[in-house]
Amino acid sequence: MILSPPFTSPARLREQLRQQGYAVLSPQGVCELADCRLEDLLALGGSWNDLPPDNYLKDGGHYRRRRHCCFVVEGGVVRQAPHRAHWQPVEYNALHGGMHRWFEPISPAVVQSPAWQQLLVAMGQATSALKGDQPWFVEAHQFRIDTEGGIGRPTPEGAHRDGVDVVAVFLVSRQGIKGGETRVFEAHGPAGQRFTLADPWSVLLLDDERVIHETTPIQPAGAPGHRDTLVLTYRAGGFQDG
Repeated sequence: MILSPPFTSPARLREQLRQQGYAVLSPQGVCELADCRLEDLLALGGSWNDLPPDNYLKDGGHYRRRRHCCFVVEGGVVRQAPHRAHWQPVEYNALHGGMHRWFEPISPAVVQSPAWQQLLVAMGQATSALKGDQPWFVEAHQFRIDTEGGIGRPTPEGAHRDGVDVVAVFLVSRQGIKGGETRVFEAHGPAGQRFTLADPWSVLLLDDERVIHETTPIQPAGAPGHRDTLVLTYRAGGFQDG
C-alpha cells in the first residue's frame, strides 16, 4: 500500500514548515515556486544515468551512485563554490560521519541549466522565509539507489538529521521498485508521518533543527529497478568541514 504525500500549496509553504517542521510540494507546486517548467526539470533526469558508484559505503553495499556539488545562494544569485569533500560529524551521521568523502562533481550541463538555477534560488528563498534572509551554503547531491544486489538503502545511516538549516529531498525517478517509504519524526517528540514520494520532481522540505527523517529500503518489483533523488541542504554560516 502506497500512502500519498500530504501536499501543500506554495502559498502555505512557510506556514506548514513553521507549524510542523516539514512540508511537501507536488511537481506543479515546485514549478510554481521556482517559476520553471516541469519539462525542463524532467530534462535533467537523464544525468542520473551517469552517476559513478559511491565507494564510501561502510555497510559493504554497492547499491548507491552519486555526484556532489556546492554553491552559495544569496538572494537571486547562485554561485558555484570550488569542489570540496562532503563531511558530516558523527553526531549527525553515525555510519559515515567524520569522513571526508570526495564525490565526482555534478555535470556542468546540469548546474548551468536555467531550471537548476531557478530551483536553487527558490529553495533558498523558502529557507530565508523560514530562517531569515542571508547567504546559504548549499550542498547538492544526486543519488541513485538501485536494487541490482537485491535491496537498496536510501538512508543506510537510519533516521537522522543533517546538521544544516533546511533539507529539500526531490523525487526524480522511481522505477521497478517497492518500498522507499519516507518517514518524518519530531526530533524531540512522538509525532511522525509516513508517505511515499512517487511523482517526479515532488519535494519534501525539512526544518532540520526540528525533525529527523529516513527512507525505508527498496526492493525490486520484478526486474531490478532504482530510485533517483536530488537532495539540497541549506546551511547558514558556511559549509560543514571537519
